[in-house]
Parts: sequence; structure tokens; C-alpha cells
Amino acid sequence: MPTKKVEFYNDLGHKLSGKIDLPLKKSPYPFAIFAHVFTGNKNLKGARHITRALNLAGIAVLRFDFTGLGESEGNFEDSNFSTNVNDILAASAFLSEHYTTPEIIIGQSLGGAASIFAAKKMKNVKAVATIGSPANPEHVMHLLSGSLKEINEKGQSEVQIDGRKFIIKKQFIDDLHAQNMDNVLENLDKALLVLHSPQDFIVEIENAAHIYQKAKHPKSFVTLDGANHMLTNKDDAFYTGQVIASWAERYIDMMSTKKLTTEKQVVARLGAEGYSTEVLAGKHGFVADESENLGGNDFGPSPYELLNAALGACTAMTLQMYARRKKWPLEEVNVHLSFGRSYFDDCTGCEDDSKRLDHFEKVVELKGPLSQEQIARLLQIADRCPVHKTLASETRFTTTLKT
Repeated sequence: MPTKKVEFYNDLGHKLSGKIDLPLKKSPYPFAIFAHVFTGNKNLKGARHITRALNLAGIAVLRFDFTGLGESEGNFEDSNFSTNVNDILAASAFLSEHYTTPEIIIGQSLGGAASIFAAKKMKNVKAVATIGSPANPEHVMHLLSGSLKEINEKGQSEVQIDGRKFIIKKQFIDDLHAQNMDNVLENLDKALLVLHSPQDFIVEIENAAHIYQKAKHPKSFVTLDGANHMLTNKDDAFYTGQVIASWAERYIDMMSTKKLTTEKQVVARLGAEGYSTEVLAGKHGFVADESENLGGNDFGPSPYELLNAALGACTAMTLQMYARRKKWPLEEVNVHLSFGRSYFDDCTGCEDDSKRLDHFEKVVELKGPLSQEQIARLLQIADRCPVHKTLASETRFTTTLKT
């Protein structure tokens, strides 16, 4: 997906560092702001994979570092919950000036609480999604419990959070005490999606229940069963992004997004980064990709896996068509396939005309009270499906440039 580094200023004059991740399709597209976890940054694994899923659904995302974190200017010890909220408002103002006004805000952990407060002040935001968020900003106090006495007595203390040292000042604590999240939730007037894991031991799931109870409709809750607080598992983060994208379509205008189209049967589109390829086959859209160890994101099957899938599906359909025509009791077909080649390795030798596909292993599993003669005939038919015959033949290709 195309990624652009951007910079903008908050109300204190600090330059904040951000990244805009754009969908593969052309604009216009809706924009979302992503607010990261407490003491985190825009490049955390969970944030990146949530963003990828949103991009694939046609949503552009601005993720940025809060004041004093990541690559943003300012001192973290001088920031607080209120400055986080103001940073989100600054991100919104930047998008409104240079792109389009954001309609979605997504926040993780304390960033989720900040997103709710910021959304209350943003008329154009229609949808807010929180991920593992506390029901009150004061929840973060449990991370500081061992230093509260020193903070109150000396005005500040050095604390260790997630293996890193930070200075926390009394103004940070006072600012947390001043927040009233229940009041904001009761008057939010936005669609709200609460995502939380029952196995979140940093921000317990009871926080999600409280947020949901206090908020007014339209509101939704989705459990992220098995996920940890930081969404370090790629599949958990990507699923989270998919859920948010699907939910948001009900509240924002996705129809303005330019869809992938073609006069042919299939079109595939890939941007300048990675290998996540958007595919439209007929009216069905999906993503092809390569594995992470080959530089991809593993968001979809590889080209060879798709080729195997086409052969397997065609074989299964052909066998059932034949059996139904003969009125044979074929209850289920499973076609297991392997192809012992690496698309990535083969692609490095694309200029070598001698390199070609050489062997498919196809294992057919037939279920039902079939006779031995019927089974033998079906195995013969398995090699006569259209895709099988196409792969086995001398196929002609014509490649031209679209103008």
C-alpha cells in the first residue's frame, strides 16, 4: 500500500510525525485516524496490521506519534491525556486541510479513551472504534502505583513502562483525575464499536462492558478472543482491522470510493510497496500476497496457491457435475493439492523461458457409497476438468499495454 510520511503541528507548536497509508484504489476514499497505545508509537505491529486491513477495505489511515513519543517533538513528561486529545484534533485539522475531513477515529488502549474525547469535539466524525480501551483514563494509574507517593511529594518520578523509562509529573496525574469519561460517553452522539479481548490482563474486559453500558446507541461490541492487549499477533490485528472496516461501512459513505474495475474477467492491482495485491475476479474481490519471510504480509494466498485453488475447485466441481448427471451417490469431494515450487524463486528467473511449471500433486478424496467402478471412473474424470486440461496444454498468451 502507498505510504506517505507527513508532519503537522499541534496547538503547542510541536511538530508531530505521522504516516498516511492509502488504499490501492484511487481517491476519493474515507479517512481514519489511528491513536496508539500509552507510551507507544505509530509503528507498533498491531497498528500496522490494523491499518493494512483498513486499506484493503478502501479506507485511508493517518497514524501518528503523540507528543514526545516516537518521532514527534516535545517532551513526554510535559504531555498528558488532554494533550493526547489535542494531538488527535491537530491530526484531524491536518487531514481536513490537505486531504479530506476524517470520518473514523480508532484508538487502542489509552488512545481509545482519547479518541472518544476527541470525537466528541469533531462534528464530521461518524464512527469511533476502541480497542482494549479503559473505561476511564485514570485506569493507567495502576502502571504508576509504585511511584505515586514520590510523584505527589516531589512533583515527578521516573517510572518503567514496558521496559522503558519515562518521567511522569504530577500534572499528568492531576489531568487524569479531571477527566469524566462517563459524561462524554453518554453524550457522544457517534456510532461506537468496542473491541476487547477477554484475555486482556492489562486493561480488563470489564472496562469494555462499562464503556458499552454508558454509551448510547448505535453501539456494538466485538470480542477479540485469544488476543493480547497489544495485538502482537498479526492475525488478531488484521482481524480487528477487518471488523472495524466492515462495521464502519454502515455509518460512512464508502460508495464514493472508486472500485477496481476491468472489461476483462479478472484484474489484479499492486502498488509500489509490498506484495499485497488486490484482485477482482468477476464481481468477487480478494487479496493475493506472499509470505512474510519473502517480503509480503501474508494477507492472502500466493499466486501458486491460487493456481492450486483453481485446479482443486475445478476438479471438485467437475466430479460433482459428472456424478449428479449419472445419479451416483457422491456425497462430498475433497481435492488435496501441492506444487513443489516457490513463486518468489521462479519469479527471479522470469527472463528464463526454459523455466516452467512441471508437476502438480493432486489427491482426490471421495465420500459416499460408491462402487469401485464408479470410483475408478471418477478418478479418470478428475484429470479432465477444464483447468486441468488448460494447464496441461500448450497455452497461448498475449500481453499488451493498456493505454
